[in-house]
Amino acid sequence: MARCITALEPQKRSRDRVNVYLDGQFAFGLASYVAMELRVGDCLSDAEIARLTAEDEVAHAHNRALDYLSYRPRSEAELRKYLSDKGFQDGVVEEVVARLNRVGLVDDITFARFWRDSRARFRPRGRRVLGYELSQKGVDSATIEEALDDYDEAAALRSAAEEQARRLQHLPADQFRRRLIGRLVRRGFSYELIRDTLATLDFPQLNDETSEED
Repeated sequence: MARCITALEPQKRSRDRVNVYLDGQFAFGLASYVAMELRVGDCLSDAEIARLTAEDEVAHAHNRALDYLSYRPRSEAELRKYLSDKGFQDGVVEEVVARLNRVGLVDDITFARFWRDSRARFRPRGRRVLGYELSQKGVDSATIEEALDDYDEAAALRSAAEEQARRLQHLPADQFRRRLIGRLVRRGFSYELIRDTLATLDFPQLNDETSEED
């Protein structure tokens, strides 16, 4: 049975949403752009009401996704989990992810490169740890390999070593060396790369000890 629209009113607390009244009673709210097609006097079938509320759910999820993406890029898996945790159904989640994919706002290779570059700039990691972190974000192995193909692990190690050396420079030589190497290993760099790289850096506390076993 069709019900007729008797009023369309902007919501007081959210000006981008509209309250829809059917037969004199509040029925549901819609995003403004979903409600644009409606006019007072239009009559809606149950199927049309279901379609409008479904479109509104997608619009709501889309807005939540945009807000989530505004802080930093996200992987597809991160976005799906976020929307699912907010209570959106699978079909809504997939529709929103597909929309954002089409406009380039969600793209795993772009995300993986962002993650790689951000880590290299602010908290350098070894290739192995970077790969693990990306896999934990839901990025598949082929995309990880592509993103890390041109990763300069030696440069990342030099940056990490210099940063940690400044923090540890107050320590005696033996403690300096042990802690420096330990911190670099925990960041995912291999002993061999650490040994070879430290040999090229001028850290007085190391003297000639960089070639010895830890």
